Amino acid sequence: MHSGQYFTLTGVQLHIQQVLTSVTVTSTAASSEEIATEQVRAEEHQRVFGFIPNFYVAYDQNAAPLTPKLKFQLASRVVFDPVTIVAVAAFAGINQAGNRPDYQQGLKGYGERFGAIYADSFTDIMVGGAILPSLLRQDPRYFYQGSGTTNSRLRHALLSPFICRGDNGRWQANYSTIGGDLASAALANTYYPRSNRGPGLFLSNFFIDTGQRALANVAQEFILRRLTPKPKDAR
Repeated sequence: MHSGQYFTLTGVQLHIQQVLTSVTVTSTAASSEEIATEQVRAEEHQRVFGFIPNFYVAYDQNAAPLTPKLKFQLASRVVFDPVTIVAVAAFAGINQAGNRPDYQQGLKGYGERFGAIYADSFTDIMVGGAILPSLLRQDPRYFYQGSGTTNSRLRHALLSPFICRGDNGRWQANYSTIGGDLASAALANTYYPRSNRGPGLFLSNFFIDTGQRALANVAQEFILRRLTPKPKDAR
């Protein structure tokens, strides 16, 4: 071409080599355990009003199943938490004032009442929240529903002491919680005063524990979620 001339070139195409990239996602037992560990770590910071333990609630419906180690870890965090011990001390004082069960008055009687209440709680939590869930492969936590009709949420809360989620994700009879309540009620007959022992003590302790658990679940579903701040690292 000479100076001053121009020519329009058409049909030019830029070819880019096609590259195929594939990503394969797999789920392994190790990764599931890591997820469960992180979830339990967050649950161990769940406290009503910021200080009352609220560890046995899963707000994630798709929470990973707990390993036996994590079940025992969660149970231990509850029974040895300072707030738990303070609560036991307070209830022992209430029983001391009401003169029940039939321990003597004074410092010794208070210590016996404290020991009885703590033994009740320890047995219930460790058997129903760790030992049996590990053996039966059941999840000891309450799974917060949070949505649906009021009736469905109420039904979910009231049935939770009797129906639980298995480690396989399926709902099943809650043998762990029922077994924990039965074990706690039965063992109470070995250390309560002789005048209080018998079928009446066993049945009253069992039904009181189960009833309190059902009411606690109702509170979890409708009240305590708003009073339990999320851990800072979970926001």
